[in-house]
Amino acid sequence: MYRFSLLAVLLVAPAAFGQTSSTDSQTLQALLSEVRQLRQELETYSATTQQTQILFFRLQSQQAATARASGRADDARTKLSETQTARNKAETEAKGVHDSLEHTDNPVERKNLEDMAAYYKHRLGELADEEQQRQSKQIETEDQLRLEQAKLSDLQARLDALERAFQKSSPRPD
Repeated sequence: MYRFSLLAVLLVAPAAFGQTSSTDSQTLQALLSEVRQLRQELETYSATTQQTQILFFRLQSQQAATARASGRADDARTKLSETQTARNKAETEAKGVHDSLEHTDNPVERKNLEDMAAYYKHRLGELADEEQQRQSKQIETEDQLRLEQAKLSDLQARLDALERAFQKSSPRPD
């Protein structure tokens, strides 16, 4: 009986050891595969984090550039408005001088009004030139503002796309 037990142990033991060895090998392969997958996910996450940080920096810089462009456009609009107001006032005053000139017979007063009319004519020419320059400047600054806003929108869209990609790749809790 002792021999039979010993024989049974010797015959069964290698089979059991073989199964254990095979199971251990499969477990190690599964663990190795999981470690590789985790490493790949970590590398992807790291790259995504780096891209996100770069986009945030660029977004902040672009927001500042857009704010500066907006300030320049506002300033150009204000200056144009001031010039137009000054031109309108000068036109009104020139019209008043012209009307007074038509109704005066006093030679001294007429001379003063003619001098004032010449001044307003010259001043209106200067204001017209200034208005044209400021209109050009306003158009230029508004074009630059639109360009900066387009760049900002592009960066925001890229950040949104990155966020969506990150949400798709991240596991969701059940």
